[in-house]
Amino acid sequence: MFFSQAGARPRMWEASPSEYKKWVEVFKACDEENKGCLSRENFKVAVVMLFGYKPSKIEADAVMSSVDPNTSGILLKEFLDIVRKKKEAQLYRNEIRHIFTAFDRHYRGYLTLEDFKKAFKQVAPKLSERIILEVFSAQEVQ
Repeated sequence: MFFSQAGARPRMWEASPSEYKKWVEVFKACDEENKGCLSRENFKVAVVMLFGYKPSKIEADAVMSSVDPNTSGILLKEFLDIVRKKKEAQLYRNEIRHIFTAFDRHYRGYLTLEDFKKAFKQVAPKLSERIILEVFSAQEVQ
């Protein structure tokens, strides 16, 4: 993908106070035993509540392996950081989707060289056609 090759990364994003409050409320609701941490299963429920999907075994394993082994689950601070990163990634994917859709003027689900040229003419009019061709050709190879 062009954006990841160009070094674009999701920007740091901060939750609004109301969103942050919602995350804390979800954490507390899922911390059934009031231990101050979420078990693996409670974490999955929290993700369903916030993002509308059940995390895969791989995602849950990755999260649980990143947790301090001296605790019995995911602490609130860790949970908030995980949720923020997930939200950041979700917003970044949406931004890329919007950019792609703006360039895909014929709604084909792919960009032709002409689409690519028109897009670059709008966003970077001084960029040479040679560079545009190189970028487009590099994408075809992948």
